[in-house]
Amino acid sequence: MRVILMTGKGGVGKTSVAAATGLRCAELGYRTLVLSTDPAHSLADSFDLELGHEPRQIRPNLHAAELDALMELEGNWGAVKRYITGVLQARGLEGVQAEELAILPGMDEIFGLVRMKRHYDEGIYDVLIIDSAPTGTALRLLSIPEVGGWYMRRFYKPLQGVSAALRPLVEPIFRPIAGFSLPDKEVMDAPYEFYEQIEALEKVLTDNTQTSVRLVTNPEKMVIKESLRAHAYLSLYNVATDLVIANRIIPDQVTDPFFQRWKENQKVYKEEIHENFHPLPVKEVPLYSEEMCGLAALERLKDTLYKDEDPTQVYYKENTIRVVQGKGSYSLELYLPGIPKEQIQLNKTGDELNIRIGNHRRNLVLPQALAALKPSSAKMEEDYLKISFAI
Repeated sequence: MRVILMTGKGGVGKTSVAAATGLRCAELGYRTLVLSTDPAHSLADSFDLELGHEPRQIRPNLHAAELDALMELEGNWGAVKRYITGVLQARGLEGVQAEELAILPGMDEIFGLVRMKRHYDEGIYDVLIIDSAPTGTALRLLSIPEVGGWYMRRFYKPLQGVSAALRPLVEPIFRPIAGFSLPDKEVMDAPYEFYEQIEALEKVLTDNTQTSVRLVTNPEKMVIKESLRAHAYLSLYNVATDLVIANRIIPDQVTDPFFQRWKENQKVYKEEIHENFHPLPVKEVPLYSEEMCGLAALERLKDTLYKDEDPTQVYYKENTIRVVQGKGSYSLELYLPGIPKEQIQLNKTGDELNIRIGNHRRNLVLPQALAALKPSSAKMEEDYLKISFAI
């Protein structure tokens, strides 16, 4: 299965790009599912059709769905939901409030991963396109396998054993005082079973022949900064970005003086996008005179984005940024093919690493792990600029 994750700052147009990509994949004969994991869904608005938790056919080969965390919780974690709801009701919350609050913070991200794993295992679709939450939430989603594994191995598994041993002894005393029971084996087993599924999915997410992230951005300073930061963080988790889509560029035929300043600024920011994400390919999409709502509008966007191309191709196969932890240091590795070391100048300002190559400059927003450290050395090796940061 080919997995394509669309992400970007909220409001940049990633949902429209995801929907248009799904149209093109289905047109080429791929069995395609576009799945929204954003809690603030807009995929149904983009298609201008009603969508629910289960996939709905939009066209031949094309299905779409919007993840409902409450339904996912009921269908897969029924025992956990009933237990959390019971605890909340014992603390005085009414039924509906207790059910809604049973979705604890972070569960949307977990369910998004579990849903991906289920579709991957079922093998019904050839292409899974994820319309993910805005960048920050999407990055948390991608970090869950690695971070969750640390907690599960060190804390949860020992707690699971202790809970099973103590429950028969403590329950008769605990329940009359607290008003609810301690979690039983079914409730305690569920999180670890889900973690095992997510851990298996990590192999798919980090395989750049199967999974790619596509960053959707706008030619605006704040949006570009967040996109650069997202690219760096994705590299921390070894998730490959293969394409950048610069959306809502004012066309040349717009000559109204009101837009002149906007066009001048966009020209500068377009150059920044191409330079700062190099050597990733960048596709430019114009600002349309109509809303990207409904199949007719999405057809236009699809033709602009892909023309005769196959969106399932891997547009770029190298990981342009890698962060490697060694003994007493981190190594930030940037893919700069064909660039001699003598042409490279480095300067760190705050959480940004400024890289100048001849007349070109690239501003790399550093991951938090490196932002507080100082570069200690740099060398060019196998087309990668390797910058060491002493811990």
